[in-house]
Amino acid sequence: MLKSCCIYGSGLFSFLFLILGIALVLSNAFSKLVESVVKKEIVLKNGTEAFDVWEDPPAPIYMQFYFFNLTNPLEVLDGQRPAVVEIGPYTYREFRPMEEVNFQDNGTKVAAVNTKTYIFQRDMSRGPESELIRTVNIPAVTLMERFKSHSFFAKLISNYMTDKDEGLFTTRTVGELLWGYEDALLKIIHAFKPEVDSAFGLFHKSNATDDGQYVFFTGQQDYTDFARVDTWNNQSSLNWWTSDECNMINGTNGASFHSVLTKKETLYMFSSDLCRSMYAVYEEDVTVKGIPGYRFAPPSQVFANASVNPSNAGFCVPSGNCLGSGVLNVKPCKQGAPIVMSSPHFYQGDEKFVRAVFGMRPRKEYHQTFIDLNPLTGIVLRAAKRLQVNVYVEKMDTFSQTGNVTTVIFPVVYLNESVVIDDSSVAKLNAVVVQQNVLINIPFILIGIAIILGGVFMLLVCRHKMPEGSAAERQPLLAS
Repeated sequence: MLKSCCIYGSGLFSFLFLILGIALVLSNAFSKLVESVVKKEIVLKNGTEAFDVWEDPPAPIYMQFYFFNLTNPLEVLDGQRPAVVEIGPYTYREFRPMEEVNFQDNGTKVAAVNTKTYIFQRDMSRGPESELIRTVNIPAVTLMERFKSHSFFAKLISNYMTDKDEGLFTTRTVGELLWGYEDALLKIIHAFKPEVDSAFGLFHKSNATDDGQYVFFTGQQDYTDFARVDTWNNQSSLNWWTSDECNMINGTNGASFHSVLTKKETLYMFSSDLCRSMYAVYEEDVTVKGIPGYRFAPPSQVFANASVNPSNAGFCVPSGNCLGSGVLNVKPCKQGAPIVMSSPHFYQGDEKFVRAVFGMRPRKEYHQTFIDLNPLTGIVLRAAKRLQVNVYVEKMDTFSQTGNVTTVIFPVVYLNESVVIDDSSVAKLNAVVVQQNVLINIPFILIGIAIILGGVFMLLVCRHKMPEGSAAERQPLLAS
């Protein structure tokens, strides 16, 4: 009896483990359990790992600048296409802690300012900040554009530039172009128009400062709202563009994302640098320092012309004035400066922009913006934000300084803001990934045990039957 119980018990358990294992695989129960725990843990709340990483990112962030040095200024004034040489990188370590943190609405929202500080890294740079770059005279072009229809100021600007032998192009140091310098022409206009700053720099007043107050959702009520921007500078939408859709503030600030990501998701981000929201879609699976991840990148439709993507019609300013695919006229949010943003080397842009400037060589591996995320936790494994600052240059009859220049979107500098997860965070994330793999594989372990028990059951049944058969054969012999 005991032997029979063992035999049929092993068979019963084999069957039960097999059914249980298959049921767990089909129901995805352990995956859902892991995801449920992660969703509750990753919330912006004091004392959580997620909050600490959001408040003060542990991974080192670097900002690299690559300038385009103009080599043929006289020929450009005669109507020929500009020829530029890329010079860089000039690298800065970026620190970006969240400050003035204040929880609101019972912990469902949190307000903060994101102060960014840049420290020059000479050992990671091509040269010192004192290196000279020849580029467009952006203060002069901005003033020309603004006052070209104002006879008094137009004459004042033209006469001053003639007297001081200033032209459409200027030579300045890297440090001046980035962080600012006192411009004599701006200073004169400032005396008449106080709202015009007397100093200029592409990132003037952007070091050790913030871009305004954000209010984020904490993810307490809905995990997909983790770090999503509710308002920026007390506004829930923008007012620079000509459609409500284009003025929407969507997604996070690009530094944090919710957990439990899928490949079908569209990730939305708001960028104050671009003065707009944008989105990224899944591109491929990646592995960063042994951690699995999904790569998301903005598709070409994000900066496509309105004829390709009608949703972008609102970004054409004035209304209906679209420059083409791959570029964004940000003049409305840059104090009237004729600034045009794009990807480096006009990557994903119209071919006409690439052909218009000698020296443009767009390549995906160097010029694409992307973000690699761990799909379970939403933690950033690696990311690179790559943007190019251009100036819209055209001939203006009012100003002889523009010569016979051909209308062109002139590249000035492109930036590469990048980060790779630090080793300490990798160790913590590895532990999470191991736990996830163990739990997810429990159903398969049960199925494996069921197969083993099934094999034992079959073996015991066969061995149990053999003696019975032999005894049956011996009984007739004894009878005879």
